[in-house]
Order: sequence, then structure tokens, then C-alpha cells
Amino acid sequence: MSLHRKNLIQKIYLGLAAVCFSTLTIQLIPLSKQASSWNRCVTKTTETLSQVKAVEKMNEESKDVLSVMICNGAVFEPKF
Repeated sequence: MSLHRKNLIQKIYLGLAAVCFSTLTIQLIPLSKQASSWNRCVTKTTETLSQVKAVEKMNEESKDVLSVMICNGAVFEPKF
């Protein structure tokens, strides 16, 4: 195999790798934004719940669980 042909094959592989990496990166952008948004939701919800008297007595792990449930769309009906 000639040196010119080896260089051409290497350039093709390098180009293919660059295209694959770029495609993967572009596909991960929406997932990254969603994860960032969800993390903000959990943080703000935990901070807000810490101000509620009934929740103040809960440990941090329980507050986190409650925050995750709320950010995932759990619906809580008040008991009268």
C-alpha cells in the first residue's frame, strides 16, 4: 500500500471520527439542558420546602425525596 493511500485512509477515519463526535455532542445538548433544569427545580423546591413548618422537622434526605417527587410531577391532594 502506498504512503499516499495510507494518508488518505487516515484522513477518512479522522473525518469520520470528527463527524461521529460532533453528532453525539449535538444530540447531548437537549439532555444536558433538561438535566440542568431538573437540578434547578430540585434545589429551589428543597429550599422552599425548608421554609414550611411541617417540613422543617424532616431530615435532609426526606426533603430531597419530596423535592424529587414534586419535580417529577407528583400531585399531592390536601387532606381536610
